[in-house]
Amino acid sequence: MRKITKRIGFEPTSLSNFKRAHPHGKYSDLETPERNDIRIECAKEQYFLCAYCLKQITGTNQDSMNEHVEARRIAPNRSLDFTNIVASCTTPRQCDDSHGSQPLPLTPFMGACETELQFKLSGRVVGLSDRAIETIRVLNLGDTLTNNRSLIEQRKQLTESLLWANGIDPSEGLEDDELIDLVLADITTPKDGKLEAFSPVLVNILKQWID
Repeated sequence: MRKITKRIGFEPTSLSNFKRAHPHGKYSDLETPERNDIRIECAKEQYFLCAYCLKQITGTNQDSMNEHVEARRIAPNRSLDFTNIVASCTTPRQCDDSHGSQPLPLTPFMGACETELQFKLSGRVVGLSDRAIETIRVLNLGDTLTNNRSLIEQRKQLTESLLWANGIDPSEGLEDDELIDLVLADITTPKDGKLEAFSPVLVNILKQWID
């Protein structure tokens, strides 16, 4: 995950208008225009990366959906709370589809999501705390090949591609902290409002090299 900061005052106008017109409304009452506006605004906040697995999304309903971090069944009063909604990919059996109505102990709103999940060049993710381990299970983020081989292989391939693009041989690593800082600055800078798929995964790996 990459920490998401919900921007104050950036709730879509259509959502604000709906809430004023329907004081007791809920998410299921929204029409397509409001849902689309929420999804695209969340995607922009996330630099067009899935809030959970960090694969690229377009912000359209072709590959993205509005995901309630605190599930509607658990917190029905937050179903229209924009600060509780992120854009998730629509991949079967992971992220939103895997989350369902389960409690999520470690969320992308917490800074700890960038430190308690540790990524490997193999594509695997390891939980460094009980809540991280549980979050990996809930979202099926790929701690073992048995659980989510596809996601692990995608992360491995694209992370290695990002390393090669920056002149780094993944098999050799890099011990020069200054060069690592330059690579970090490059891959954390959005281009046209977007980040490369799984670039926060590489950030996580490079920071381990510095440590």
